[in-house]
Parts: sequence; C-alpha cells; structure tokens
Amino acid sequence: MPRPPDPAKRRDLLDQVREYMIRNGLADLSLRPLARALGTSDRMLLYYFGTKERMVAEALALDERRPLLRARSLLDAVDGSRGPEWLRGFLEDVWQQFGDPYLRAAFPLYVEILTASLFHPDRYGPVMRDVLTEWTDRLTSVFRDMGLPEARARTEAVLLVDSAFGLLVAPLAGGDWDEADAAFHALLDRLEPGWRVA
Repeated sequence: MPRPPDPAKRRDLLDQVREYMIRNGLADLSLRPLARALGTSDRMLLYYFGTKERMVAEALALDERRPLLRARSLLDAVDGSRGPEWLRGFLEDVWQQFGDPYLRAAFPLYVEILTASLFHPDRYGPVMRDVLTEWTDRLTSVFRDMGLPEARARTEAVLLVDSAFGLLVAPLAGGDWDEADAAFHALLDRLEPGWRVA
C-alpha cells in the first residue's frame, strides 16, 4: 500500500512553486526544469499534485495574504446598517493591501494566468474567473443589504471590481502606481453618492 503524501512536504513544495512562478512566469513552465530548480523530480511533483494545472491552481490559491481572504470575514459580517461611508473605508483598506510589494510582485503572473485562460479555459480559466466572481458576488450582497435593488447592486459591484482590476493591471506597463491610486480614489468619489438609498 503506497504511503500517503506528506502534507508538510506538499505545502513546502507549493510555496516553492509559487515563488518560482512569480520569478519565471507561466508561459514556459515545464515540470522538469521546475523540479530541478526545486531540488526534486517531475515524478515527485506529479505524485503530490496530479497535474501541472492543478499544481498551478493550488499554488495561486495558497497565499494567505491575498486581500480577498482578509476581506471575507468582514464582508460576511456586513449588515444593512453599514452604509456608503463604511463601504468606502473598507474598499480603501483593500486597495491599500494591494500595495504590498509581495502582492505586486505577483501581479504579472496573474495577468499571464488571465491571458492564458482566454486560450486554454479548460486549464486556467477558473483560477482568475473564480477570484473576480467571488469579489463581485460578495460586493453585490453588500450593496443589496444597503438597500440597492438586485440589478443595480450587481452593476455597482461589477463596476467596482472590473475597474479596480484594470487599475491594478495598467501600472504593470507604465509603472505609475501613484496615478492608479489617485484614479481609484477618484472612482470612489464618483460612485459613493450613488450608493445612498433615498
């Protein structure tokens, strides 16, 4: 009977895989060079993860510093008594978390995953789609609890999530994070008045 995989070793490998992908990207990711860099074998990686795609998805989902993980408990506790001012403060706090240098170092990898998902949705599509969908669904719920009708709540959530994602991606080309920061706060200035229910 084969011995079950060691959870501690599996976690250590995932940490190393994530760091490798942040440094080297996804496009040329091959199991043999990856295994050599990690001091293991491609057979061992398959033993622990089954497929390359599963390994990539798990490595991306691993980081406990992701703002979504931090935000879940706060969003789950939101009730209708929390209004636009609270939501704006929450969004500004989340935006600030994205300034973490470790997170920013991973942004190119996430853009690469998003691009790869357009050509290979069966492999990588769920990774980014699930993240964006969860943000949108949770914010839709917040807006609905604040009194906005369902369709309007969804529209506001989509506008926020998609705009914020664009503002996080655009500086990768130009490098102007200060400009993106100013644009995000200007976006909130324009949207917040519309969150008030008459």
